[in-house]
Amino acid sequence: MEILTVAMAKGRIANQAITLLTEAGILFSDYDHKSRKLIFMDETKSIKLIFVKAVDVPTYVEQGAADIGVIGKDVLLEDPKDVYELLDLGIGKCKVAIAGFPDTELGARTQLKVASKYPNIAKSHFDQKGIRTDIIKLNGSVELAPLIGLADCIVDIVETGTTLKENGLVVLETITEVSARLIVNKASYAIKTERIQDFISDVKKGLEVYS
Repeated sequence: MEILTVAMAKGRIANQAITLLTEAGILFSDYDHKSRKLIFMDETKSIKLIFVKAVDVPTYVEQGAADIGVIGKDVLLEDPKDVYELLDLGIGKCKVAIAGFPDTELGARTQLKVASKYPNIAKSHFDQKGIRTDIIKLNGSVELAPLIGLADCIVDIVETGTTLKENGLVVLETITEVSARLIVNKASYAIKTERIQDFISDVKKGLEVYS
């Protein structure tokens, strides 16, 4: 049987995805979220699971190093790749939002300073609203930017809003709701069509149980 390679990133989405795959009858019995291993095989030895950084998942799939990927829609929006997006897994739900101090007026300044690890999403959104921006790319602790005057607001992933609240910030506007998606390499889909369709069919059955 042809081996399918599935790429995802360790963390919350991976743990949910493994549970989903288990419900679909795809078992990775030696998987342990605490393990430093990067490659796991399922019990049938026909599906290889590889762990890479979240931002790299679409690249692995686009380049054919993985046939299938599980990745948040936010990553796909920030850096689009030439892949098929075939299924919304409905896990890892959150939103990309603009956040800042409660009294922040987004359209009140001639130029808005925005800190984000999603500069493309941020710029595109504000451009569409006709708001000029100075986008500052940050890779972590984005909530700090308004607190120290680095930015007027931030664009970031928001799940519960707890971190924002603890830092005196609020969601000012939701840009889009996101969740984990199943993406497929275009060449793989052409060559391994039946195999990939069977995998997706199994995942859909798992979704019915998981949800």
